[in-house]
Amino acid sequence: QVHLVESGGGLVQAGGSLRLSCAASGRTFSIYDMGWFRQAPGKEREFVAAISRSGSITKYADSVKGRFTISRDNAKNTVALQMNSLKPEDTAVYYCACNGDTPFLATTEARYDYWGQGTQVTVSS
Repeated sequence: QVHLVESGGGLVQAGGSLRLSCAASGRTFSIYDMGWFRQAPGKEREFVAAISRSGSITKYADSVKGRFTISRDNAKNTVALQMNSLKPEDTAVYYCACNGDTPFLATTEARYDYWGQGTQVTVSS
């Protein structure tokens, strides 16, 4: 069992930045790939970014590539999502999740076993 808690969401103007953080407790953090997903009102939850257990491999959705950066600190059991050049279409509830079952860095939510409660990000135009 892993417990994930996101923080850092809020309201920001278009072009601004936010840094989301996800703190993990429970089982050994470093055995999990970590991912960020988001869900906008009326839309399905979608992949945003993922990082491998060691932090050496990252993947991003095309919509955030070059603007968002995922990172992790295994000593502190945290994963972060730095979001720059935010756009109104980035408005969503952002969730962190962990995956310990696949040998590859997954981008589909079905592969992720544990989820946080989410944090709201609102980008005004």
